[in-house]
Amino acid sequence: MAEPPTTVDATENPENHPGDATQPSDEILAALHAVNTETHGPTLPPSEYELVKQHLKDNPQDNDQWRRLIDIAEESEDVERIKETYDLLLEQFPNNSSAQLSYLQHFSTDPQYSQTLFTRFLWSSPSVDLWTFYLTYVRRVNVGPAARGVIQKSYEFALAHIGHDKDSGSIWSDYIEFLKAGETSSTWEEQQKMDALRKVYHRAVQIPLDNVERLWQDLEAFEISLNRITAKKFMADLSPSHMQARTVLRQLQKHLGPLFPPLAPSSRRPLYLPSPPSFSPPDRALVGAWKAYLKWEESNPLEIEEKDKASLITRIQSVYRKAVIRMRYYSEIWFMAYSWTASVGKDDEALSILKAGLKANPSSPLLNFAYAEVLEAKGDVKAVHEVYGQLLTLLQKALESLEAANKVPNSPTSPSGDAPNPSSAGNGVPGLSDAGLNSNNSSFSTDDSKPPNVKEMNERRSEYGVVYIMYMRFARRAEEIKSARAVFQRARKDRWVPWEVYDASALMEYHCSHQTDVSLRIYEKGLELFGSEVEFVHRYLTFLISINDDNNARALFERVIGNLPADRARPLWERWARYEYQYGELEAVQKLEKRIAEVYPNGSVFIFL
Repeated sequence: MAEPPTTVDATENPENHPGDATQPSDEILAALHAVNTETHGPTLPPSEYELVKQHLKDNPQDNDQWRRLIDIAEESEDVERIKETYDLLLEQFPNNSSAQLSYLQHFSTDPQYSQTLFTRFLWSSPSVDLWTFYLTYVRRVNVGPAARGVIQKSYEFALAHIGHDKDSGSIWSDYIEFLKAGETSSTWEEQQKMDALRKVYHRAVQIPLDNVERLWQDLEAFEISLNRITAKKFMADLSPSHMQARTVLRQLQKHLGPLFPPLAPSSRRPLYLPSPPSFSPPDRALVGAWKAYLKWEESNPLEIEEKDKASLITRIQSVYRKAVIRMRYYSEIWFMAYSWTASVGKDDEALSILKAGLKANPSSPLLNFAYAEVLEAKGDVKAVHEVYGQLLTLLQKALESLEAANKVPNSPTSPSGDAPNPSSAGNGVPGLSDAGLNSNNSSFSTDDSKPPNVKEMNERRSEYGVVYIMYMRFARRAEEIKSARAVFQRARKDRWVPWEVYDASALMEYHCSHQTDVSLRIYEKGLELFGSEVEFVHRYLTFLISINDDNNARALFERVIGNLPADRARPLWERWARYEYQYGELEAVQKLEKRIAEVYPNGSVFIFL
């Protein structure tokens, strides 16, 4: 919708109006201001609706405020505002069936707009409730014998989309009753009616519907009423598939129970809005339950044959649609949906799922990596650079927000490309200071003993480092080692980069460009910043041993070992002891054992075979 033209202010700068070079006097300006004030009155403060809408623009995951916005719109009884509000809600929560149903109920008496909404919602909806509402609407607006064909097509249309759903049993039953109610005027028409009923029954009793046992009993009564002899044969043929459906139904109910807990009682219409992850134990259990259920569905528990593979794909496709609606802010669920869809050859749909997942989770490394891989396979190198650049920007902002909110101690200072970390002063070894001895990012330390804010910061920084590493790997593949070096150069200027990026860059130089001297320089630069990171030193030491650089390995060990407390230095002692035991001289081994005994007088003996 086009914006209305802006009004021209009589006090605008005359350079905007070349035909009028005169300047208004202060008196004229004051008079015009008085006229405008009298005409338009004082500026009104924004309404609650506008305030809430603005809040949601900045905080789109605030579900309570979304509900408040809906309440304000509905209380206003302003049709256009209601439309605007539900459109905004569904932009944030696409395919949310409870929102779609509420939206439709407001316009159920407007046939034209209802049809517009049904067209928007139905094709991609896995919601039985929405399809039931659609069928009720179709039966309400299509009356009389002539409309039976339209209604029957609508039932078939609905069942083709959600007839496999456990909760669609009521639709199957309604369809059967609809067919039974059809009038016939000849034996041939009656026979056609019975055949149609039989086909629907036979389809339904092989699906794990919540009323599948009742449908089986009804089918048996129906067949017996027609012919007892053929009834026995039909029932015997269907029995294995029906029993399989009943078995699967019991398993299905166990899977779905934790995934769809009942909503708390409320005076308002139910409106389920997914919440961001809290990473609490119940939250993790829920994600695990969803993953287990999705894998179970992929395993084809109904044992659908290859000739009916299309129906299996439709079933799993619908399950994944439900999953990403309910678990909108869980990137691993989106990735599972993308991976499965791509695995069955639906590449375009898989890409659409990936993009939708990124819209919901723009800072997800997992989804961004997958998208970057798709773009790289297409040869769109520029787009991949943009993906990584945007992801790093988002994660950097998240780190800064976390730092500001929690005032995390020992947060990283901003290193320049070649400047040593200030913590190097005072002990002769770069990067080692009393503050540095309590590393914030050491994988060899136990994060569980740290405050939650420090633990979260460590996890975020580690994630941030992985993005840089993946970016460097892409750059090398697509544009050779020079491009990877440019990415690393950017990383060196980033105060949030963890030691893993230096380690990855050094190893890349060694394996891809075969320049050991470059690798050593990178490790030394890393040591200036992360000399207190035991695992980084361990990686550096292991690298030197692996390239048979005994002198530098020994020098590195001696440089750092005396500046680390014994409880944290143990991995370095163990690594060096393993090397000496395997390849050193007896005298060197004995000296090392003596040193270890002095450092760990009450500790266990190091034994390496």
